[in-house]
Amino acid sequence: MPFHTFARRTVLGLICAVAAMPAAAQDRPVVAVANYPLAYFAERLGNGAVDVFFAVPADVDPSFWRPGISDIAAIQAADVIALNGAGFATWPTKASLPRSRTVDTSAGFADRLIKTETVTHSHGEGGEHSHTATASYTWLDFGLAMAQAQVLADAMTRQMPAQADEIAAQAEALLSDLAALDARAAVIGGAAAGKAVIAAHPRYQYFGAAYDLAISAVEWDAQAGPDEAQWAALEAMIADTGAGLFIWEAEPSAASRDRMARLGMIDVVFPPLANSPADGDFLGQMTASLDQLEAALQQLP
Repeated sequence: MPFHTFARRTVLGLICAVAAMPAAAQDRPVVAVANYPLAYFAERLGNGAVDVFFAVPADVDPSFWRPGISDIAAIQAADVIALNGAGFATWPTKASLPRSRTVDTSAGFADRLIKTETVTHSHGEGGEHSHTATASYTWLDFGLAMAQAQVLADAMTRQMPAQADEIAAQAEALLSDLAALDARAAVIGGAAAGKAVIAAHPRYQYFGAAYDLAISAVEWDAQAGPDEAQWAALEAMIADTGAGLFIWEAEPSAASRDRMARLGMIDVVFPPLANSPADGDFLGQMTASLDQLEAALQQLP
């Protein structure tokens, strides 16, 4: 089932749903998650027998989402609370979460987290914010995504022992799919032979580090077209790095793509998928992004 069909429920919605359900259905376990990749992993692992609670609206960056009181109550009541860690979101540090049911899926590879410079800027109407000093889009290294999926599977098994065999079977299939993404990305990166790439936002540190791509980044708001000063800064970066490929994190305007072409840049759209896609799912979207990236890199001199 595509993730965009998952229920985004409030506590009131949960209460109403429970009241209308037969008694046996009320015992379905719930996994609350901090971002879409974890939601996708939980849905795959649960295989239809688990409810996944991901309350972030589709137009909000989960990194900067502020849950309401009802959201916090629903998260606290979940059987498993899966956090991304790596400084991905600040709300878990301000909420009282049950330690026995909360898991930081990146804690096991803390020594592989990438440190970044703190940059203050704004996104749309969300006001100014600062990026943390740790890169947090860990799942873009598909090897690390595998580790996160395994941690989640282990946590779900502990809290849902009656479903242990099914979770194990689904984990094997999920990890196989992620391993295939990892292997393909490694081949693409190896073929790129150190060709420089520029991204519209510093989301791709783990992807670049894992697959030997030299990815620099500008600070463009995905919801707004770049202004003249930003285009000028990009031109300077192109001259400095020799980059011929640009990665958008979301579909840009036709005018922006035309201007990119006039700069001699090949560009691709590679959504990092912190939030759920409008169409498809994590595996399909990442496969499509790798297709685009491979084709674009082959066009570079």
